[in-house]
Amino acid sequence: MPTDARRSLPSVEALLEQLRNGAAPGEWPHQVAVEAVRVVLAEARAAVSAGGTTPALDVMVEDARAAMETAARPSLRPVINATGVILQTNLGRAPLSDRAIAAMTTVARGYSNLEFDLAEGARGSRHEHVRELIRRTTGAEDGIVVNNNAAALLMVLQVFAQGRDVLVSRGQAVEIGGGFRIPDVLRQSGARLAEVGTTNRTYARDYADAWTDETAAILRIHASNFQIIGFTAEAALHDLASIAHSRSGLLIDDLGSGCLVETERFGLAHEPTVQESLAAGADLTLFSGDKLLGGPQCGIIAGRAELVAALRAHPLARVLRVDKLTIAALNATLLSYVEGREAAEIPVWRMLSADIGILRRRARKLARAAGQAGTVVRGTSMVGGGALPGQGVPTWCAAIQPRQGEEHLAHVLRNGNPPIVGRISAGALILDPRTIHPRDDAAIAARLAAEVTGETRD
Repeated sequence: MPTDARRSLPSVEALLEQLRNGAAPGEWPHQVAVEAVRVVLAEARAAVSAGGTTPALDVMVEDARAAMETAARPSLRPVINATGVILQTNLGRAPLSDRAIAAMTTVARGYSNLEFDLAEGARGSRHEHVRELIRRTTGAEDGIVVNNNAAALLMVLQVFAQGRDVLVSRGQAVEIGGGFRIPDVLRQSGARLAEVGTTNRTYARDYADAWTDETAAILRIHASNFQIIGFTAEAALHDLASIAHSRSGLLIDDLGSGCLVETERFGLAHEPTVQESLAAGADLTLFSGDKLLGGPQCGIIAGRAELVAALRAHPLARVLRVDKLTIAALNATLLSYVEGREAAEIPVWRMLSADIGILRRRARKLARAAGQAGTVVRGTSMVGGGALPGQGVPTWCAAIQPRQGEEHLAHVLRNGNPPIVGRISAGALILDPRTIHPRDDAAIAARLAAEVTGETRD
Protein backbone atom coordinates (compact mmCIF):
# COMPACT_ATOMS: atom_id res chain seq x y z
CA MET A 1 0.00 0.00 0.00
CA PRO A 2 1.22 3.56 -0.71
CA THR A 3 0.72 4.50 2.94
CA ASP A 4 3.08 1.74 4.15
CA ALA A 5 5.66 2.71 1.53
CA ARG A 6 5.54 6.33 2.64
CA ARG A 7 6.23 5.21 6.21
CA SER A 8 9.42 3.57 5.01
CA LEU A 9 10.83 6.92 3.85
CA PRO A 10 13.58 8.35 6.07
CA SER A 11 12.87 11.21 8.43
CA VAL A 12 14.14 14.72 7.85
CA GLU A 13 16.74 14.24 10.57
CA ALA A 14 17.93 10.93 9.11
CA LEU A 15 18.52 12.50 5.71
CA LEU A 16 20.24 15.50 7.30
CA GLU A 17 22.59 13.12 9.13
CA GLN A 18 23.49 11.44 5.84
CA LEU A 19 24.17 14.85 4.28
CA ARG A 20 26.52 15.78 7.12
CA ASN A 21 28.65 12.68 6.52
CA GLY A 22 31.64 13.74 4.49
CA ALA A 23 30.66 17.41 4.45
CA ALA A 24 32.94 20.06 5.88
CA PRO A 25 31.62 21.73 9.06
CA GLY A 26 29.43 24.64 8.09
CA GLU A 27 29.59 23.75 4.38
CA TRP A 28 25.82 24.09 4.07
CA PRO A 29 23.68 26.45 6.13
CA HIS A 30 21.32 24.35 8.26
CA GLN A 31 18.17 25.98 6.93
CA VAL A 32 19.24 25.42 3.30
CA ALA A 33 19.85 21.75 4.06
CA VAL A 34 16.50 21.36 5.84
CA GLU A 35 14.59 22.95 2.94
CA ALA A 36 16.40 20.72 0.41
CA VAL A 37 15.62 17.57 2.41
CA ARG A 38 11.96 18.53 2.73
CA VAL A 39 11.71 19.07 -1.03
CA VAL A 40 13.26 15.66 -1.75
CA LEU A 41 11.01 13.90 0.74
CA ALA A 42 7.92 15.62 -0.64
CA GLU A 43 8.84 14.45 -4.15
CA ALA A 44 9.45 10.91 -2.87
CA ARG A 45 6.07 10.82 -1.10
CA ALA A 46 4.34 12.01 -4.27
CA ALA A 47 6.10 9.35 -6.35
CA VAL A 48 5.19 6.57 -3.91
CA SER A 49 1.57 7.77 -3.72
CA ALA A 50 1.40 7.55 -7.49
CA GLY A 51 2.42 3.89 -7.34
CA GLY A 52 6.17 4.27 -7.70
CA THR A 53 8.86 2.53 -5.68
CA THR A 54 10.58 4.01 -2.64
CA PRO A 55 13.74 5.85 -3.76
CA ALA A 56 17.02 4.50 -2.42
CA LEU A 57 18.56 6.43 0.45
CA ASP A 58 21.73 7.31 -1.48
CA VAL A 59 19.62 8.63 -4.36
CA MET A 60 17.67 10.91 -2.02
CA VAL A 61 20.91 12.12 -0.47
CA GLU A 62 22.31 13.03 -3.89
CA ASP A 63 19.05 14.73 -4.84
CA ALA A 64 19.21 16.77 -1.63
CA ARG A 65 22.82 17.78 -2.38
CA ALA A 66 21.79 18.86 -5.88
CA ALA A 67 18.89 20.86 -4.44
CA MET A 68 21.25 22.62 -2.01
CA GLU A 69 23.66 23.49 -4.81
CA THR A 70 20.79 24.93 -6.80
CA ALA A 71 19.61 26.96 -3.80
CA ALA A 72 23.11 28.31 -3.21
CA ARG A 73 23.62 29.30 -6.84
CA PRO A 74 22.89 32.96 -7.67
CA SER A 75 19.83 33.41 -9.83
CA LEU A 76 21.62 35.95 -12.03
CA ARG A 77 24.49 34.12 -13.71
CA PRO A 78 27.02 34.73 -16.48
CA VAL A 79 25.93 33.31 -19.83
CA ILE A 80 27.88 32.73 -23.05
CA ASN A 81 25.95 34.42 -25.85
CA ALA A 82 26.43 32.39 -29.03
CA THR A 83 23.21 33.61 -30.67
CA GLY A 84 24.87 36.19 -32.91
CA VAL A 85 22.55 38.90 -31.57
CA ILE A 86 24.91 41.53 -30.22
CA LEU A 87 22.45 43.49 -28.08
CA GLN A 88 20.54 40.46 -26.82
CA THR A 89 17.87 41.95 -24.57
CA ASN A 90 17.14 38.69 -22.74
CA LEU A 91 20.85 38.21 -22.06
CA GLY A 92 21.44 41.68 -20.64
CA ARG A 93 22.05 43.73 -23.79
CA ALA A 94 25.43 45.42 -24.05
CA PRO A 95 28.33 43.81 -22.20
CA LEU A 96 30.42 46.42 -20.43
CA SER A 97 33.97 47.36 -21.35
CA ASP A 98 36.88 46.33 -19.15
CA ARG A 99 37.30 50.01 -18.41
CA ALA A 100 33.72 50.31 -17.16
CA ILE A 101 33.99 47.15 -15.08
CA ALA A 102 37.20 48.41 -13.49
CA ALA A 103 35.55 51.73 -12.67
CA MET A 104 32.62 49.98 -11.01
CA THR A 105 34.93 47.73 -9.00
CA THR A 106 37.00 50.68 -7.80
CA VAL A 107 33.94 52.60 -6.63
CA ALA A 108 32.24 49.55 -5.09
CA ARG A 109 35.27 48.57 -3.02
CA GLY A 110 34.99 51.50 -0.62
CA TYR A 111 33.58 54.96 -0.18
CA SER A 112 33.37 57.58 -2.92
CA ASN A 113 32.53 61.23 -3.48
CA LEU A 114 29.12 60.29 -4.89
CA GLU A 115 27.37 63.26 -3.29
CA PHE A 116 30.29 65.11 -1.74
CA ASP A 117 32.10 68.13 -3.17
CA LEU A 118 35.75 67.50 -2.30
CA ALA A 119 36.82 71.05 -3.19
CA GLU A 120 34.20 72.71 -0.98
CA GLY A 121 33.97 70.07 1.71
CA ALA A 122 30.18 70.16 1.43
CA ARG A 123 27.29 68.12 0.04
CA GLY A 124 27.48 67.65 -3.71
CA SER A 125 25.26 66.16 -6.42
CA ARG A 126 25.58 62.78 -8.08
CA HIS A 127 24.37 64.39 -11.30
CA GLU A 128 27.64 66.32 -11.62
CA HIS A 129 29.70 63.22 -12.30
CA VAL A 130 28.45 62.69 -15.85
CA ARG A 131 26.99 66.01 -17.03
CA GLU A 132 30.30 67.30 -18.45
CA LEU A 133 30.91 64.03 -20.32
CA ILE A 134 27.38 64.15 -21.74
CA ARG A 135 28.09 67.66 -23.01
CA ARG A 136 31.42 66.65 -24.54
CA THR A 137 30.11 63.55 -26.31
CA THR A 138 26.78 64.91 -27.57
CA GLY A 139 27.28 68.66 -27.94
CA ALA A 140 24.33 69.30 -25.61
CA GLU A 141 24.23 72.22 -23.22
CA ASP A 142 23.51 69.90 -20.32
CA GLY A 143 22.41 66.38 -19.45
CA ILE A 144 20.97 64.22 -16.72
CA VAL A 145 20.84 60.45 -16.19
CA VAL A 146 17.92 58.38 -14.87
CA ASN A 147 17.45 54.64 -14.50
CA ASN A 148 16.30 53.82 -18.05
CA ASN A 149 15.03 55.47 -21.21
CA ALA A 150 11.38 54.70 -20.48
CA ALA A 151 11.81 56.59 -17.21
CA ALA A 152 13.46 59.45 -19.10
CA LEU A 153 10.44 59.76 -21.40
CA LEU A 154 7.97 59.56 -18.49
CA MET A 155 9.89 62.24 -16.61
CA VAL A 156 10.16 64.66 -19.52
CA LEU A 157 6.47 64.34 -20.38
CA GLN A 158 5.35 64.78 -16.79
CA VAL A 159 7.54 67.81 -16.17
CA PHE A 160 6.87 69.65 -19.43
CA ALA A 161 3.55 68.37 -20.80
CA GLN A 162 1.36 67.29 -17.90
CA GLY A 163 -2.26 68.18 -18.61
CA ARG A 164 -1.48 69.25 -22.18
CA ASP A 165 -1.34 67.70 -25.66
CA VAL A 166 1.72 66.04 -27.18
CA LEU A 167 1.71 65.52 -30.95
CA VAL A 168 2.87 62.06 -32.06
CA SER A 169 2.77 60.52 -35.53
CA ARG A 170 0.33 57.60 -35.75
CA GLY A 171 3.18 55.52 -37.12
CA GLN A 172 5.17 56.14 -33.95
CA ALA A 173 2.52 55.44 -31.30
CA VAL A 174 3.90 51.93 -31.03
CA GLU A 175 4.52 49.13 -28.58
CA ILE A 176 8.16 48.21 -28.11
CA GLY A 177 9.88 45.71 -25.78
CA GLY A 178 8.15 44.19 -22.77
CA GLY A 179 4.71 45.57 -23.58
CA PHE A 180 6.01 49.15 -23.33
CA ARG A 181 3.50 51.30 -25.23
CA ILE A 182 4.03 54.95 -26.05
CA PRO A 183 0.34 55.88 -25.50
CA ASP A 184 0.46 54.27 -22.04
CA VAL A 185 3.54 56.28 -21.08
CA LEU A 186 1.86 59.51 -22.11
CA ARG A 187 -1.23 58.60 -20.11
CA GLN A 188 0.82 57.81 -16.99
CA SER A 189 2.71 61.08 -17.31
CA GLY A 190 -0.49 63.09 -17.34
CA ALA A 191 0.09 64.31 -20.89
CA ARG A 192 -2.52 63.79 -23.61
CA LEU A 193 -1.68 61.93 -26.79
CA ALA A 194 -2.69 63.74 -29.97
CA GLU A 195 -2.03 61.51 -32.96
CA VAL A 196 -1.28 63.14 -36.31
CA GLY A 197 -0.91 61.88 -39.86
CA THR A 198 -1.42 58.24 -40.80
CA THR A 199 0.33 55.01 -39.89
CA ASN A 200 2.63 55.06 -42.91
CA ARG A 201 2.82 58.71 -43.97
CA THR A 202 3.03 61.79 -41.74
CA TYR A 203 4.11 65.21 -43.02
CA ALA A 204 5.27 68.37 -41.29
CA ARG A 205 1.98 70.05 -42.21
CA ASP A 206 0.11 67.39 -40.18
CA TYR A 207 1.87 68.60 -37.03
CA ALA A 208 1.34 72.27 -37.91
CA ASP A 209 -2.37 71.72 -38.57
CA ALA A 210 -2.84 69.79 -35.32
CA TRP A 211 -1.14 72.36 -33.06
CA THR A 212 -3.52 74.18 -30.68
CA ASP A 213 -3.24 76.33 -27.59
CA GLU A 214 -3.36 73.08 -25.59
CA THR A 215 -0.27 71.64 -27.28
CA ALA A 216 2.96 71.47 -25.26
CA ALA A 217 5.31 69.56 -27.53
CA ILE A 218 6.01 67.38 -30.52
CA LEU A 219 7.34 63.93 -29.63
CA ARG A 220 9.36 62.06 -32.24
CA ILE A 221 9.81 58.34 -31.53
CA HIS A 222 12.72 57.06 -33.59
CA ALA A 223 12.17 53.62 -35.14
CA SER A 224 15.01 52.04 -33.20
CA ASN A 225 13.34 48.65 -32.92
CA PHE A 226 10.53 48.61 -35.49
CA GLN A 227 10.16 49.19 -39.23
CA ILE A 228 7.41 50.54 -41.45
CA ILE A 229 8.40 49.87 -45.04
CA GLY A 230 6.91 50.56 -48.44
CA PHE A 231 4.82 53.65 -49.15
CA THR A 232 6.07 55.78 -46.24
CA ALA A 233 6.98 59.35 -45.35
CA GLU A 234 7.95 61.18 -42.18
CA ALA A 235 8.75 64.76 -41.38
CA ALA A 236 12.34 65.90 -41.06
CA LEU A 237 13.44 66.66 -37.53
CA HIS A 238 14.48 70.24 -38.35
CA ASP A 239 10.99 70.91 -39.74
CA LEU A 240 9.42 69.63 -36.53
CA ALA A 241 11.76 71.88 -34.55
CA SER A 242 10.66 74.90 -36.59
CA ILE A 243 6.99 74.15 -36.00
CA ALA A 244 7.41 73.62 -32.26
CA HIS A 245 9.65 76.63 -31.69
CA SER A 246 7.49 78.99 -33.74
CA ARG A 247 4.68 78.18 -31.32
CA SER A 248 6.81 78.35 -28.16
CA GLY A 249 6.62 74.60 -27.74
CA LEU A 250 9.18 71.83 -27.37
CA LEU A 251 10.55 69.17 -29.68
CA ILE A 252 11.30 66.00 -27.72
CA ASP A 253 13.25 63.34 -29.60
CA ASP A 254 13.24 59.81 -28.19
CA LEU A 255 16.15 58.20 -30.05
CA GLY A 256 16.14 55.02 -28.02
CA SER A 257 19.36 53.43 -29.23
CA GLY A 258 21.79 56.13 -28.12
CA CYS A 259 24.23 56.08 -31.01
CA LEU A 260 27.21 58.47 -30.86
CA VAL A 261 29.18 57.24 -33.89
CA GLU A 262 28.67 56.82 -37.63
CA THR A 263 27.34 53.28 -38.02
CA GLU A 264 28.43 53.19 -41.66
CA ARG A 265 31.97 52.63 -40.36
CA PHE A 266 30.82 49.18 -39.28
CA GLY A 267 29.00 48.15 -42.45
CA LEU A 268 25.57 49.16 -41.18
CA ALA A 269 22.92 51.55 -42.43
CA HIS A 270 22.97 55.03 -40.98
CA GLU A 271 21.57 55.30 -37.47
CA PRO A 272 20.66 58.85 -36.39
CA THR A 273 23.07 60.04 -33.74
CA VAL A 274 22.42 62.06 -30.63
CA GLN A 275 24.59 64.83 -32.04
CA GLU A 276 22.45 64.99 -35.20
CA SER A 277 19.26 65.13 -33.17
CA LEU A 278 20.42 68.08 -31.11
CA ALA A 279 21.88 69.88 -34.12
CA ALA A 280 18.53 69.53 -35.92
CA GLY A 281 16.83 71.46 -33.13
CA ALA A 282 15.60 68.91 -30.59
CA ASP A 283 15.16 70.61 -27.24
CA LEU A 284 15.63 67.35 -25.39
CA THR A 285 17.01 64.12 -26.81
CA LEU A 286 16.47 60.89 -24.88
CA PHE A 287 18.45 57.68 -25.32
CA SER A 288 19.52 54.47 -23.61
CA GLY A 289 22.89 53.77 -22.06
CA ASP A 290 22.92 50.01 -22.66
CA LYS A 291 22.20 49.80 -26.39
CA LEU A 292 24.49 51.25 -29.04
CA LEU A 293 26.16 53.44 -26.45
CA GLY A 294 27.53 50.21 -24.98
CA GLY A 295 27.27 51.19 -21.32
CA PRO A 296 25.11 50.33 -18.30
CA GLN A 297 21.33 50.40 -18.25
CA CYS A 298 20.21 53.98 -17.83
CA GLY A 299 18.30 56.72 -19.60
CA ILE A 300 20.15 59.84 -20.69
CA ILE A 301 18.45 63.17 -21.31
CA ALA A 302 20.55 65.71 -23.20
CA GLY A 303 19.50 69.16 -24.32
CA ARG A 304 18.89 72.78 -23.39
CA ALA A 305 20.41 73.83 -20.09
CA GLU A 306 17.29 75.43 -18.59
CA LEU A 307 15.18 72.38 -19.38
CA VAL A 308 17.68 69.95 -17.89
CA ALA A 309 17.94 72.18 -14.82
CA ALA A 310 14.17 71.92 -14.38
CA LEU A 311 14.41 68.15 -14.60
CA ARG A 312 17.24 68.05 -12.09
CA ALA A 313 15.18 70.08 -9.60
CA HIS A 314 12.05 67.94 -9.98
CA PRO A 315 11.17 65.30 -7.33
CA LEU A 316 11.30 62.61 -10.03
CA ALA A 317 15.05 63.19 -10.32
CA ARG A 318 15.42 61.51 -6.94
CA VAL A 319 12.84 58.82 -7.63
CA LEU A 320 14.54 57.82 -10.88
CA ARG A 321 18.17 58.45 -9.95
CA VAL A 322 20.94 55.99 -10.72
CA ASP A 323 23.40 54.49 -8.24
CA LYS A 324 27.15 54.91 -7.94
CA LEU A 325 27.93 51.78 -9.98
CA THR A 326 25.87 52.98 -12.93
CA ILE A 327 27.51 56.39 -12.75
CA ALA A 328 30.99 54.85 -12.64
CA ALA A 329 30.29 52.57 -15.61
CA LEU A 330 28.68 55.33 -17.68
CA ASN A 331 31.53 57.71 -16.87
CA ALA A 332 34.11 55.18 -18.07
CA THR A 333 32.07 54.36 -21.21
CA LEU A 334 31.72 58.01 -22.20
CA LEU A 335 35.45 58.56 -21.64
CA SER A 336 36.13 55.92 -24.29
CA TYR A 337 34.18 58.08 -26.76
CA VAL A 338 35.89 61.27 -25.66
CA GLU A 339 39.27 59.64 -26.29
CA GLY A 340 38.17 58.08 -29.60
CA ARG A 341 38.74 54.56 -28.30
CA GLU A 342 35.18 53.24 -28.55
CA ALA A 343 35.91 50.74 -31.34
CA ALA A 344 38.76 49.21 -29.37
CA GLU A 345 37.29 49.33 -25.86
CA ILE A 346 33.51 49.03 -26.07
CA PRO A 347 32.39 45.43 -26.76
CA VAL A 348 29.44 46.38 -28.99
CA TRP A 349 31.66 48.15 -31.50
CA ARG A 350 34.50 45.67 -31.07
CA MET A 351 32.16 42.81 -31.98
CA LEU A 352 30.74 44.69 -34.95
CA SER A 353 34.22 45.37 -36.29
CA ALA A 354 35.54 41.81 -35.77
CA ASP A 355 37.62 40.48 -38.68
CA ILE A 356 35.52 38.14 -40.84
CA GLY A 357 38.50 35.87 -41.51
CA ILE A 358 39.15 35.39 -37.82
CA LEU A 359 35.46 34.67 -37.23
CA ARG A 360 35.60 31.95 -39.89
CA ARG A 361 38.61 30.29 -38.27
CA ARG A 362 36.96 30.38 -34.86
CA ALA A 363 33.73 28.92 -36.27
CA ARG A 364 35.75 26.14 -37.92
CA LYS A 365 37.33 25.17 -34.59
CA LEU A 366 33.93 25.00 -32.92
CA ALA A 367 32.52 22.91 -35.75
CA ARG A 368 35.46 20.49 -35.63
CA ALA A 369 34.89 19.93 -31.93
CA ALA A 370 31.49 18.44 -32.83
CA GLY A 371 33.04 15.98 -35.27
CA GLN A 372 30.95 14.99 -38.25
CA ALA A 373 27.96 16.77 -36.75
CA GLY A 374 29.61 20.18 -37.20
CA THR A 375 29.90 22.34 -40.30
CA VAL A 376 30.76 25.97 -40.99
CA VAL A 377 28.05 28.14 -42.55
CA ARG A 378 27.63 31.76 -43.54
CA GLY A 379 25.33 33.83 -41.41
CA THR A 380 24.34 37.30 -40.27
CA SER A 381 25.04 38.73 -36.85
CA MET A 382 22.14 40.98 -35.87
CA VAL A 383 22.48 44.18 -33.86
CA GLY A 384 19.26 43.54 -31.90
CA GLY A 385 18.26 45.05 -28.55
CA GLY A 386 16.11 47.88 -29.85
CA ALA A 387 18.69 49.27 -32.24
CA LEU A 388 19.00 49.26 -36.04
CA PRO A 389 15.96 47.01 -36.69
CA GLY A 390 16.68 44.35 -39.29
CA GLN A 391 20.32 45.36 -39.53
CA GLY A 392 23.21 42.95 -39.32
CA VAL A 393 26.68 42.17 -40.59
CA PRO A 394 28.02 39.03 -42.34
CA THR A 395 29.53 36.33 -40.17
CA TRP A 396 30.59 32.69 -40.11
CA CYS A 397 28.94 30.25 -37.71
CA ALA A 398 29.32 26.69 -36.50
CA ALA A 399 26.21 24.66 -37.36
CA ILE A 400 25.80 21.55 -35.20
CA GLN A 401 23.42 18.73 -36.20
CA PRO A 402 23.83 16.07 -33.49
CA ARG A 403 22.25 12.64 -33.57
CA GLN A 404 20.27 13.42 -30.44
CA GLY A 405 18.75 16.47 -32.13
CA GLU A 406 19.49 20.17 -32.05
CA GLU A 407 16.81 20.92 -29.43
CA HIS A 408 18.33 18.43 -27.00
CA LEU A 409 21.84 19.82 -27.50
CA ALA A 410 20.58 23.38 -27.04
CA HIS A 411 18.91 22.33 -23.78
CA VAL A 412 22.04 20.59 -22.49
CA LEU A 413 24.29 23.54 -23.30
CA ARG A 414 21.88 26.03 -21.73
CA ASN A 415 21.80 24.05 -18.51
CA GLY A 416 25.54 23.54 -18.19
CA ASN A 417 28.02 25.65 -16.29
CA PRO A 418 28.41 28.20 -17.69
CA PRO A 419 25.22 28.21 -19.77
CA ILE A 420 25.81 28.45 -23.52
CA VAL A 421 22.93 29.95 -25.51
CA GLY A 422 22.83 29.50 -29.29
CA ARG A 423 20.02 29.69 -31.81
CA ILE A 424 18.24 26.99 -33.78
CA SER A 425 17.87 27.33 -37.53
CA ALA A 426 17.19 24.85 -40.34
CA GLY A 427 17.56 21.82 -38.10
CA ALA A 428 20.88 22.84 -36.57
CA LEU A 429 22.17 24.57 -33.48
CA ILE A 430 23.95 27.70 -34.69
CA LEU A 431 26.85 29.16 -32.71
CA ASP A 432 28.07 32.57 -33.89
CA PRO A 433 31.60 33.43 -32.70
CA ARG A 434 31.00 37.16 -33.18
CA THR A 435 29.11 37.34 -29.88
CA ILE A 436 31.37 34.82 -28.11
CA HIS A 437 34.39 36.20 -26.31
CA PRO A 438 37.51 34.45 -27.69
CA ARG A 439 38.45 33.36 -24.17
CA ASP A 440 35.32 31.13 -24.14
CA ASP A 441 36.09 29.28 -27.39
CA ALA A 442 38.02 26.47 -25.72
CA ALA A 443 35.31 25.86 -23.11
CA ILE A 444 32.60 25.69 -25.79
CA ALA A 445 34.69 23.33 -27.92
CA ALA A 446 35.21 21.04 -24.92
CA ARG A 447 31.47 21.00 -24.17
CA LEU A 448 30.64 20.22 -27.81
CA ALA A 449 33.18 17.40 -27.91
CA ALA A 450 31.79 15.90 -24.70
CA GLU A 451 28.11 16.24 -25.60
CA VAL A 452 28.22 15.46 -29.32
CA THR A 453 31.15 13.07 -29.81
CA GLY A 454 31.62 11.80 -26.25
CA GLU A 455 35.25 12.98 -26.20
CA THR A 456 36.84 14.60 -23.16
CA ARG A 457 39.18 17.53 -23.68
CA ASP A 458 41.54 19.07 -21.17
